[in-house]
Amino acid sequence: MPDIIQLLPDSVANQIAAGEVIQRPASVVKELVENAIDAGATSVKINLKDAGRTLIQISDNGCGMSDTDARMAFERHATSKIRSADDLFAIRTMGFRGEALASIAAIADVELHTQQHDQDIGTFLHISGSKVIKQEATSCANGTNFLVKNLFFNVPARRKFLKSNSTELKHIINEVQRVALANPEICFSLVHNNQSIYELGEDNIRKRVVALFGKNINQNLIPVDTDTSMVKIKGFIGQPKHARKTFGEQFFFVNKRYMKHPFFHRAVMQAYEKILAPETIPSYFLYFEVDPTNIDINIHPTKTEIKFESESAIWQIIQASVREALGKFNVVPSIDFDQAGSIDIPVAPKDHSEVKQPTIQVDPTYNPFEKEKKFSGGSTTYSSPKEKTPVENWEKLYSDFDRQPQEVRIEPQEEENLEIQHEEDSFSGKSFIQFKNKYILSPVKSGLMVIDQKRAHERILFENFMAVLAGSEIASQQQLFPQTFELAADDAELLRSILEDLKSLGFDIRDFGNNSFIINGTPGILDTSSPLEIIEGVLEDMKSTVADLKEKAKEKVAASLARASAISYGYAMKPEEINQIIDQLFACSTPNFSPSGKQVLTIMPIEQFEKLLK
Repeated sequence: MPDIIQLLPDSVANQIAAGEVIQRPASVVKELVENAIDAGATSVKINLKDAGRTLIQISDNGCGMSDTDARMAFERHATSKIRSADDLFAIRTMGFRGEALASIAAIADVELHTQQHDQDIGTFLHISGSKVIKQEATSCANGTNFLVKNLFFNVPARRKFLKSNSTELKHIINEVQRVALANPEICFSLVHNNQSIYELGEDNIRKRVVALFGKNINQNLIPVDTDTSMVKIKGFIGQPKHARKTFGEQFFFVNKRYMKHPFFHRAVMQAYEKILAPETIPSYFLYFEVDPTNIDINIHPTKTEIKFESESAIWQIIQASVREALGKFNVVPSIDFDQAGSIDIPVAPKDHSEVKQPTIQVDPTYNPFEKEKKFSGGSTTYSSPKEKTPVENWEKLYSDFDRQPQEVRIEPQEEENLEIQHEEDSFSGKSFIQFKNKYILSPVKSGLMVIDQKRAHERILFENFMAVLAGSEIASQQQLFPQTFELAADDAELLRSILEDLKSLGFDIRDFGNNSFIINGTPGILDTSSPLEIIEGVLEDMKSTVADLKEKAKEKVAASLARASAISYGYAMKPEEINQIIDQLFACSTPNFSPSGKQVLTIMPIEQFEKLLK
C-alpha cells in the first residue's frame, strides 16, 4: 500500500495559517500596526479603501529592514524576537510567532517599501499569493510601507463571507482603538476612502481616551492607581450613571498589550455591585504591569487571551482598586466627616461632677386616636374618650358602593406597592388593569390575559414604522433648538450607515464631520422630547445584533427605533392610553410577539387559579 501522508506545499500551509491569523481586514491592520510598534515607530499611518477589501496601507517611521530581512520576514516562523523557547516566557513585544506576513502574502497582493535609517537605498518587494513577483533596490522614505491589495482574491469563499463595508470598518476601528489606547505616546492616523477618522497626536492616557471616544467621556472618568508587589494597576473607570447596555468601552491592557479577560471583568462588575442600573456595563480602561514571566500570552492565535499565574489574587486587587476609586470620588455611599451640621458629641465635665440622666416627660393618659387637643400654659391636655362626639352622616360613605368604579389605586407606600388602574373597555365590555406599571391584565372567557406593556408598544411602533418604510416618508417635525452631539468613531460610522433609513422615518440628522452630528428634526408621530436618547438607544440596539447591517437593514432600524421609543416599565398609563394600546395591539398582524420575538401576551387558564386555591 503506498504512503499517503505528505507535507503540504508552503502556499497551502500559509493559506491554512491565514485562516487562523487573518480572519478579516481588521486582522491585517492589527498585525501590521503591531509590527510597526515593535519596529520602534513613533508615527503610524493607516489608509483604507473599501474597508480594507481593496487596499490596506500601513506606513511607519520605524527602523526599517534590510533587503535580506525584508525577504525573510515573509517566511513562516521567521521572527526577530524569539531565539529560544525560554524567550516565550519573557515576551514584551507585540508580534512574535512569525506567521503574520506569510499569512497575509498567501491571500493578498502585497507590496513592501522599506529602508533603514542609516542606509541611502531601500528595498521593494512584491509578493502575490505567496509567490515572489519582484524584489529590487529602490529609493523610499525611512521606515516601512506596506500595501495589501485585493484581500482574499485567491480565496473567494473567504471574501464572500466578509460583511458590509460599514461592519468591516467598525472592526478595524476597534483594533485601532485597542492599539492606540495601549500606546498613547505614538501618533496614529486612520483614513478611510480619503475621509479622516482619527488624527491622534502624542498624548497621555486620559487625552487619548477622550480623543478616541469623544469629549463627553472626559467628565465620566475616575482615575485608578494601585501599586502592589504582584501587579501595578492604573487607568480610569467610568461613573455608574454613564454605564451603557452594550460592550464597547471596556479595555484591559497588560504590559501594553490588549487582552480579553472575562474573569477580571467580573471583578470590575462586582466592585460596581448595587450602584449600576440593571443590565448596564460601566466603562473602564485599566492598564496592568506584571512580570512577563508570570503570564502566558502564547495561548491564542490572536494573542488576546492571556493566562496569569496568580489570577485569584489579582482578581481581589482589581476589585479593591475599583471600589477604592469609586469611594474616593463619592460614587459609593461613604461617611462624610467634613459635612456641615456636624454631630454634637457631649464631653464629660472636667470637675468630675455627677452627670444627671436626661428625663423625658410622658403623659400616660395620651390617646393617639383622640380628636381634640387642648393646649394650656405649655402643657397638653386631652379630652376623655367618653367626651367624644359621635360621627354624623357616616352612612353616606357607602352610598356609591353599587356603582362600577372607574379607577382604583393602591398607594405605593403600602407593602405590596400595587398601582392599579381599572377602566371599562369600550369595545369588549371587559376591565383592563395595569399591574406594577408593567403588565396589563384583563379577564377573558378562559382565564386571565396578561400583556407586557412595553413589548406591546414595541410591536405597535414596529408595524407602524415598517408600513412607513414600505410607502412614503414620515413628515419630520423641526426642532426649535437643534441638538449637536459627538460620537465615538465606531458609533459614528454605524449612524452614517443608517442615516437614510432614519430619514425615511422622519429624523433630520446631518453629519458635521469629525464624528459630530446635529438633530434638526424628529418624527412627528413620536414623543421625542429627548431625541438624542432615542438615537443612542437605536445605536446600542444595532450593536447588539449579530446579522449584517445590509441584510434587512430597514427592518432592523425599525425594530431598534421601536425598542428605543417604546414606553418604559414603571410608566403609569392613563385609562385612555391603556385602551389605545389594546386597540392598536390587536390591530397588528402579529400581536403575540415583539419585533425581537419575545412573547407579548399570555392567558392564564381559570383551572390554574383553581389549583392555586385548593
